[in-house]
Amino acid sequence: TIHYPHISIEFCTACKWNLRAAWYAQELLSTFSTELGEVSMIPSSGGTFVVRLTENVESEEVIIWNRKVNNGFPDSKDLKRLIRDVLFPTRDLGHVDR
Repeated sequence: TIHYPHISIEFCTACKWNLRAAWYAQELLSTFSTELGEVSMIPSSGGTFVVRLTENVESEEVIIWNRKVNNGFPDSKDLKRLIRDVLFPTRDLGHVDR
């Protein structure tokens, strides 16, 4: 069973991005601890690093960040802002918003 809102982090294992994906997951869970239903890590290949968000069972999956499209990895504050803007647009992220 998937719990919503659901965030998935798909990452390249050959690139050794396991810890990077885990760190982003930890950052998101720390910031949105009671608001997220699930954060999952999906092993992949080919230089993949994609963060996706699904708000609820009826909603389409949204790509929040794609390393190949966005030319690199996000700062954690930018990733948090992007997720906040979709899920909780009125929420203040404190020092992240400054």
